Amino acid sequence: MFDYLHHFLFGILPYVALAVFFAGSLIRFDREQYSWRSGSSQLLRKRQLVIGSVLFHVGILLLFVGHFVGLLTPHEVYEALGVSVPAKQMLAVTAGGIFGIICFIGLTILLHRRLIDPRIRGTSAPMDIFILCLLWVQLTLGLITIPFSLQHMDGSVMLVLSEWAQRIVTFRSGASELVTDVSLSYKLHIVMGLIMFMVFPFSRLVHIWSAPVWYIFRSGYQIVRTRNPSSGVRKPTS
Repeated sequence: MFDYLHHFLFGILPYVALAVFFAGSLIRFDREQYSWRSGSSQLLRKRQLVIGSVLFHVGILLLFVGHFVGLLTPHEVYEALGVSVPAKQMLAVTAGGIFGIICFIGLTILLHRRLIDPRIRGTSAPMDIFILCLLWVQLTLGLITIPFSLQHMDGSVMLVLSEWAQRIVTFRSGASELVTDVSLSYKLHIVMGLIMFMVFPFSRLVHIWSAPVWYIFRSGYQIVRTRNPSSGVRKPTS
């Protein structure tokens, strides 16, 4: 029974989570565009929101990049760049700890703001509070893994987790067997991360897909309206 549960959590659930993540996001964008928003409550406790939001977003973005690059970059690439496994492990622990604490502080401020202020709590959807609590638990689990990482600075467990992630995304077999002997803290962190992927399309987190990155690369000018001094009539220019 334990073997089946382990195989399901680390060999099957990742594909279920990714399918729900992508398909759910696409369906929601196609059918519920008016619910596609960040749901800001910036008019209430604005200073607390700014501090918490900045810390949270900076931390979570850097953590995401770090996890994405660290897990999915083949070890051969690091070897070619002259980065040893222990050096990569030290970088992961240091950067993960710093960015994790920054994100944790920001998220705690946002969660406190949403739960303590009755006006904000009254205008918050149940999913808003649930997703913040889920993120808080996931960040806590991530920070808990740091002491375990310090116990194997040779990077052996990091290589196992990277191989697991790479086998999942490349549809190779044997992924679940790789993480059989890793610490429970890592397993809980992985499972909670997969749950986050499944909840994503049904929460305000979908606004991540709408990040206006394309503004940086646009080639044309923005259309504005100017005033004609002689007639007093505004006319569009570009």
